[in-house]
Amino acid sequence: MKEQHWMSKNFFIFFFTWGIFLPYWTGWLHDAKGFGVEEAGVIMGLGLVVRGISTMSFYPLLSNYLSQKKLLFYLTLGSLLVSFLYLPSSSYTSVLIVTLLFCVLYPCLLPALENSAGILVQKSGIHYGKSRSYGSLGYVVAVFMVSALTPHFGDGVILYIMMIGLALLFLLRFFPSPASLSEGTEDNQNQIWEITKNLFKEKTFLVVLVITILLHGSHASYYSFGYIYLQDKGLAGISIGVLLNIAVLFEILYFSQADRILTKWKPSSLLLTASIAGSIRWILYCVPSLWTFILSQTLHALSFGMTHYAFIRYITKHFSPKENAIAQGLYSAIAMSFSTALLTLAGGYLYEWKPEFAFLGMLVCTIPASLILLKTRNQYHY
Repeated sequence: MKEQHWMSKNFFIFFFTWGIFLPYWTGWLHDAKGFGVEEAGVIMGLGLVVRGISTMSFYPLLSNYLSQKKLLFYLTLGSLLVSFLYLPSSSYTSVLIVTLLFCVLYPCLLPALENSAGILVQKSGIHYGKSRSYGSLGYVVAVFMVSALTPHFGDGVILYIMMIGLALLFLLRFFPSPASLSEGTEDNQNQIWEITKNLFKEKTFLVVLVITILLHGSHASYYSFGYIYLQDKGLAGISIGVLLNIAVLFEILYFSQADRILTKWKPSSLLLTASIAGSIRWILYCVPSLWTFILSQTLHALSFGMTHYAFIRYITKHFSPKENAIAQGLYSAIAMSFSTALLTLAGGYLYEWKPEFAFLGMLVCTIPASLILLKTRNQYHY
C-alpha cells in the first residue's frame, strides 16, 4: 500500500530528528554551548512552553487554511532554515531566542504527521502501529549515530546531524504524497474555536486528555536530564546510546504488534497499564545500577508507547479528521509540551538537589493518573 509506505518513511525521518532533539538537546546546550544544567533546563523549559502554545494555536490555525501536504512542506522548510541560526548563536540570549523560534515551527511537525496518519487510517485503512514503529526505528538510528559520533567529533556534531535529518525530511516533501492529504480545507477560523469548545464539552475526552497530560509529563526529567544523568554516572557515549535505544527498541516491538494483539483493549485499560509501568519506572531510578537502568528502559514501551497509542486509538475512533487535527493540537500542546515544560523546570531544581529526586518526583503524575483511571473507567466506559 503506497499510503502505508509514505507514512512509514515520514515517520522514520521525522523521528530520526526527534531522536536528536528529545534526548540530546539539553546535553548539547550544556556541553557544546557551555551552559549550566539549570540554564539549559530553563531554555528547554521555555521552549516547551512555546511549543505548547504553537501546537495548540498556530498548528490548528494553519491546518484550517492549508492542506496537510502544504502544511508539512512549510513547517519542514521553516524548521530547516531556523536550525541554521544556531550556528552563529553563542550567547545565552541568542540561543534562547533561536530555540524559542525553533519551537514555534519544528514541534508542529509532530501533530501534523500524526493527523496525517489519522486521515490515512480513516480513508485508506493503513495500520497506524506498523507505520509508527518505523518512527521508533528512526529514533533508534539517531541515538546510535549520535552516541557513535560524539566521542570522536564532540557534542557539536549533534546540531549537524539534526540539520541533515531536517534536510532529508524536506527532500521527502518533493515526492508524491497521498491524494487525501492534498484536499482543501474550509477557510473558517470560527470553526476552530467551535470544534475546540465541543471537544472540551466532551467529558470523556477531557478525562483522557488529563490522564495523558499526567503520563507524558512524567517523562520530563527523563527527556531533559536522562542523558546528563547517565554521563554523571560515568557511562561512556556508546553505552548511553545503547541504554537509550533499549527504550526505543521495546517501543518498536510494541508499536509493530499493537494493532494485532491489543484490538480488544479499551483505551482506559491501556492507560492504566501505562500509569502503573510509569510509577515502577521512575522508582527504579532511585536504585542506580546498570540492571535497573536496563529494566527501566524496557518499560518505556508501556509508559510512553501505550499512552500515545491509547490516545490515537481514542480520537481516531470517536472524531472526524477535522476534529482530530484540533485534538492532536491540544494533545501535543498540553500533554506533550506544557506539562513537560512545567515538570522540566521543577526537575532541574530537583536534579541540582539530588539527581534521583528529579525522577522520583515524577510519581506526582503517575499515581494520580492511576487513581483517576480507577475512578472513571467504568463511569465513562472509554
